[in-house]
Amino acid sequence: MAFSSGSSTGFISPSAATPREPRGFLRGKANGSAPHGLPPAPRRHGPTWSQFLQVQAKGIVATDFFHVDTVLLRRYYVLFVIEVDRRVVHFLVVTANPNGPWVTQVARNFTSDLEDVNRRFRFLIRDRDAKFTSSFDEVFASIGVKTIRTPVRSPRANAFAERFVGTAREDCLDHLLVVSRRHLESLLAEYVRHYNEARPHRGLQLAQPIPRDETPRADNPIHRRDVLGVVIHEYGRAT
Repeated sequence: MAFSSGSSTGFISPSAATPREPRGFLRGKANGSAPHGLPPAPRRHGPTWSQFLQVQAKGIVATDFFHVDTVLLRRYYVLFVIEVDRRVVHFLVVTANPNGPWVTQVARNFTSDLEDVNRRFRFLIRDRDAKFTSSFDEVFASIGVKTIRTPVRSPRANAFAERFVGTAREDCLDHLLVVSRRHLESLLAEYVRHYNEARPHRGLQLAQPIPRDETPRADNPIHRRDVLGVVIHEYGRAT
C-alpha cells in the first residue's frame, strides 16, 4: 500500500492534513484588516436618509404623479407637491397627456407662485420618472432649489408623497366615481382643502398642516360640515 505523505507507519501526520492559510490571510490578521490582505470596509460618513429628512424638513418639498381612471375608462394624471415639514399639499394640475414640456411649464408656474409669496425651499425630492426632464430641474435650480432623485424602485425614499397618494385614495377617490377631468379637478381641490385645513395628522401631533386663524371657545357648540357629499365629515366648534 502506498501513501502520499506521512510517517513511516503509514499514517498521515496532523500537520500534513491541515491546509495552510494563504499568506495574505496571515498578513491581514497581523495588520488588523480583512482576510487576503484586503483593507476593512470604510465607514460611511454623513447622515442617513431619515436623518437628512428630519434635519432639513423645513426646506424640502416632494413631488410625484398619480393616476385616476374615470367611469368612461379615461385615465388622468395628477401632479402635486407636498411640503415635508408641515405636510401642506399643493395640488397643481390634471392632464390626460403628461410630457416633459408640460411638466416644465407647470414647474414654472409653481416656482413663480412661490416667489410671489416669498417662500424659500432648498431641496426637491422626485423619482426618476421620464416626465421629469432636465428642464424641469433647471426651473427649480433657478430659484435655488436642488433636485434630489430617489434611487430606482425605491418608493419609500419619497415616502411623504407616496403617503399622500395612499391617503387621498383611501379618504376620497376609492369612494367616488369620477366622470371627467373637470369633475376630478373639483374633487381634488376640495379634498386638498380638507387635507390642509381640517384633517388631523399624527406626524403633526393631530394638528392640521395649515393651522386655523381663530381658536373657538371651549363651550361653543360643535358643528359638522360635510365634504364631498357624505364621504368626509369635518367636526369643529363654532367660532
